Amino acid sequence: MDQKLSSRLTQLLNEYKTGKVNFSEAQEIIASLIDDEVNEYSNLDIHRRERTGIPEVIFADGKTPSQVAEIFKRLASDEFGVLATRVSPAMYLEIKDMVTDVDYSPETRLLIRRPRNLVDKYPGITVVTAGTSDIPVAEEAAVTAEMMGHEVQRIFDVGVAGVHRLFNRLEDLRKANVVIVAAGMEGALPSVVGGLITAPIIALPTSIGYGASFGGLAALLGMLNSCSPGLAVVNIDNGFGAGCMAAKINAKIWHEHE
Repeated sequence: MDQKLSSRLTQLLNEYKTGKVNFSEAQEIIASLIDDEVNEYSNLDIHRRERTGIPEVIFADGKTPSQVAEIFKRLASDEFGVLATRVSPAMYLEIKDMVTDVDYSPETRLLIRRPRNLVDKYPGITVVTAGTSDIPVAEEAAVTAEMMGHEVQRIFDVGVAGVHRLFNRLEDLRKANVVIVAAGMEGALPSVVGGLITAPIIALPTSIGYGASFGGLAALLGMLNSCSPGLAVVNIDNGFGAGCMAAKINAKIWHEHE
């Protein structure tokens, strides 16, 4: 539970004890703390971080620029970072003057405000790509994990067409607690990595490839049919999902050691 919420609940309990608020009023206040409604189009889950370890994140695709900006500003009122995914360059041009202190990457389509109170980061996550073209999706995963408080190592362009490049980085890979492997085309790289290291593998299929790759479907099916044990698969181009999964695994490992 974050300090702000804990302080408000303590205050509320004291107010109920002294009779300043009655039972019904206390119920309404608690409900308002759980559900923070912005307006008619969104109802923010601002305590998701406390329940799940992953905060509310904005999926911008399908929303209007003004909706994204309004939600972003509300989430930014706390001393935590804010992450919006799938923000197109055109959308960013419309909202860049509505939000402040942000970073935007047109390649990853991420709009972020970095956490102000994040001091220590947990090492242990490595993000790997088969090719350079897979980097934007891999970067979405890496930045997502960083926003959740983790240190991320990047190893790019080590696909099976020149697998010796991967072998040159085996020492680094074997130090990781969890590895995200992004690949398009036939999606073979996660299986190769899974056969070489002890860490769990999160396979991230990308939509990179020629016609018969079917926008990443070939890579997805190849990864789902992998014979390497200890490998799980997220959806096509779902860097955010891969980053969240890696963050949860790594956080669990570090918390058990504390």
